[in-house]
Amino acid sequence: MSIFLTYILLGLSLAAPIGPINAAQIDRGIKNGFVSAWLVGLGATIADAFYMLLVFLGVYHLIEIPFVQSFLWLFGFFVLVYTGIESLTGTGDISLNKDKNMREARSKSFFAGFFMSLFNPLTILFWLGIFGSILAKTVSSYDTTHVLLYITAIFIGITAWDITMATLASSMRKFLTEGLLKVVSIVSGLCLIGFGVYFGIQAASVLFS
Repeated sequence: MSIFLTYILLGLSLAAPIGPINAAQIDRGIKNGFVSAWLVGLGATIADAFYMLLVFLGVYHLIEIPFVQSFLWLFGFFVLVYTGIESLTGTGDISLNKDKNMREARSKSFFAGFFMSLFNPLTILFWLGIFGSILAKTVSSYDTTHVLLYITAIFIGITAWDITMATLASSMRKFLTEGLLKVVSIVSGLCLIGFGVYFGIQAASVLFS
């Protein structure tokens, strides 16, 4: 049980650091409520599962190719900057009333989380690097049933953090005025653009090194 809890904490450690996913969850949560914020995290979790699959397939060596690295940084740059600009331009539409286009907002939330995580080199480095090492040790020490159990524990940790963030973000919506909601949305949008610029700088360093 102690090992199971350790892997839950590992999942929490992956999801908890402040980054583009958390910023996007806050932004979607204050605009559209709990479900939209949670869907950002769900999209990111699906992307995490994809990279976990790649670890199992043994293709993590691709990340060592400079062209692949620069592509991921560049695509991450475009996704984050686009999402940040969309957040800023949508600030004027924030209302405490129910959103008539909630279905579209939820769809956008899911794919925003999915693509931000899918093309986030920091996430990729974790799953293909750190997790690859952890998995190798786990496989050598435990049978397949235990390996699957510990992988499930990681996703329990990630999901717990996503629900926590979605709850906090949607709660903020209930207690803030429209003016303050707009301020928080602007800050979230600027954070996303800031992360995007960082990704762009990293892409340039790989391309021109």
